[in-house]
Amino acid sequence: MAGLTEAEEISDIAFAYMGSKALFAAIRFDIFTILADGPRTADAIAEAAGLPPERCRTLMTALTSLGLTTADGDLFANSQAAEAFLVKGAKYDFSDYLSRQVGQQMYPLMDQIEPALKDELDEDATDSYDTWFSDAEEARLYSESQHAGSLGPARGLAKRVDLSGARKLLDVGGGTGAMAITLCKANPELTATILDFPNVASLGREYVEEAGLSARIAYREGNALEAEWPTGQDVILMSYLFSGVPDHTHADLIARAYDHLAPGGRLLIHDFVVDADHTGPKNTALWQLQHTAFTPEARSLDDAWLAGALEHAGFENVDVAPLIPGMTKLAQGTRP
Repeated sequence: MAGLTEAEEISDIAFAYMGSKALFAAIRFDIFTILADGPRTADAIAEAAGLPPERCRTLMTALTSLGLTTADGDLFANSQAAEAFLVKGAKYDFSDYLSRQVGQQMYPLMDQIEPALKDELDEDATDSYDTWFSDAEEARLYSESQHAGSLGPARGLAKRVDLSGARKLLDVGGGTGAMAITLCKANPELTATILDFPNVASLGREYVEEAGLSARIAYREGNALEAEWPTGQDVILMSYLFSGVPDHTHADLIARAYDHLAPGGRLLIHDFVVDADHTGPKNTALWQLQHTAFTPEARSLDDAWLAGALEHAGFENVDVAPLIPGMTKLAQGTRP
């Protein structure tokens, strides 16, 4: 018979939505940035945030129960994680990614999950990134927040992969260039072409110019599944691409990468990849489900399938390993 512990675990899952809303509200009212200067009382936080004191106290209690803040008597303070990742302007800040992309865009789209799973989406529903990003404002909101969210993985990738001998990088579905910019900064001889939708490319060029890399990073506009790719590449990168396109396109993307790499060139696939036995990681599995809400034909991508697909396409030295622990994995393969 199920006991109290099992019931509590189920309740925790059910209440996770409320916890997320508490986080989004705290980011919206700059709670973590306010606390970056040191501990404060609920009344002081309320005054700085422009909130009624008792409602602010309710929010602070919820944040403390989630481990996002701490309480010592009447004083609230940021947790170490909140201080590192949720304070505006911090080196690893990705609060915009959470509040804008996840909170404002993806959460509403999760209302589509049941009809998406059953293949009963309305004709006017968002059913692909192509449809979604045809709206310039939606593309802007997503891309600007994704840029902040991709900087951390980009730094991790730059440390993990030695590209010192590479000269030409093709970043397929590279968004506003967080990956390409980071890799080019780490490898002075590297140049890059980013392929993405027109509304995304127009924003990305601004980030590239701001980084002082306009002479080394260029955009090619189009849908990655349909547009022409430049040949003779030393590296082809696909970050968060496979989770956002139909499963039946994956084999073709891998084959196209093989054909457009120079001999000895390397393919890098970074994405939400679950373990071969499909038991987790939990956060990866939930991100895959979230993508299904607006990409109904998305695959539950696992490391065994991905490694096998690369080997089947002819790649050697195939490896799939975690990049963001408990969240994403990086697959690598070399064209002979």
